[in-house]
Amino acid sequence: MIIKIKDLDVFYKNIHALKKVSVSIENGKIIGLVGGNGAGKSTMIKSITGLVPIKNGKIFFNDRDITRLDSASIARLGISTVPEGRRLFAPMTVQDNMNLGAYLRFKNEKKKDIEKDIKKIFELFPRLMERKNQTAGTLSGGEQQMLAIARALMAKPKAILMDEPSTGLAPLIAKEIFKVIKSLKNRGYTILLIEQSARMALKISDYAYVLESGKIVLKGKASDLLKDESVQKAYLGV
Repeated sequence: MIIKIKDLDVFYKNIHALKKVSVSIENGKIIGLVGGNGAGKSTMIKSITGLVPIKNGKIFFNDRDITRLDSASIARLGISTVPEGRRLFAPMTVQDNMNLGAYLRFKNEKKKDIEKDIKKIFELFPRLMERKNQTAGTLSGGEQQMLAIARALMAKPKAILMDEPSTGLAPLIAKEIFKVIKSLKNRGYTILLIEQSARMALKISDYAYVLESGKIVLKGKASDLLKDESVQKAYLGV
């Protein structure tokens, strides 16, 4: 397991946001985490990346305990995030946003190696290549989401945490983004997919967890959860 979370407790003041949560993320797989608003999905990402204090439990990355590491140290180990709402630098160009994704690499790698990676990512996202000198704030919602993913890839991550990638996108554009996510898995990336659109997440995930009020209430193969009656009633509108 590339990421292993064991008995995690996280509090926001007096609110118990995550309650004894255990999750395993296998290398080269898409692991879905689905649930409604306020279930604790985004808190999970913040916990893994060192953005919220952890009361109890452990988080391991490639068998290393990262529970108390700061965010920069965790990023250096190889965990990238595609945040909810994308959080791009709107006045900066597409290429400058991508360069920022490689910020931690510039000290230790040659500029030519980073430029090669930019070229590879432009091959994956040809629309971004067309708009590389355009400011991020002028892109469409789908293009901005592609750029947020591209920026995360520029860090050469071992694992990518995606927080609600379909937020604010039209259904057809969201489907396109999910195709991109699936293609990343086919290229060997490991992905934790946090998503409120349960149907779309379960369709492309290998394994999934259902989170309710800070607790894991169901887990299993994503294809099995798609057929589960309780999941269908609660999250799929069946």
